[in-house]
Amino acid sequence: MDEQALVAGFEDTTLPLAAWNHRAHLTVAWTYLERHGLDDATGRMRDGIRRYNQAHDLPDELDRGYHETLTQAWLRVLDGVRRIHGAGDSATAFLEAQPYLLNRLLLRLYYSREQMMSWEAKRTYVPPDLAPFPAVPEGDA
Repeated sequence: MDEQALVAGFEDTTLPLAAWNHRAHLTVAWTYLERHGLDDATGRMRDGIRRYNQAHDLPDELDRGYHETLTQAWLRVLDGVRRIHGAGDSATAFLEAQPYLLNRLLLRLYYSREQMMSWEAKRTYVPPDLAPFPAVPEGDA
């Protein structure tokens, strides 16, 4: 599925649930960052994931459903990597150039499992407890 079709399917909630995987999340996030910047992308991802989950009757449990810290942490990591290494011409090209982002466990470098899998982290953004996110050099922000 091409990137535009994936984003459109996410937005109108017709994307099959089996296709809503980690790569798809990153593709939508990259697209929103490219179009709208971090602040607006964050709101769009939040609203879009909640709408998509509701349309697919996904339960909202500690380990399922929308998770605020996971969403914001991935957006912050993607935004920083894009600004340091360049966004590329597409989400596909970007992820090919930065394949470590496809590892769903990447955030474990920054968050303990206990911190990430708390109700507080699910409901509101909590900062990393193991290591700070890498800083974007001055002038690159």
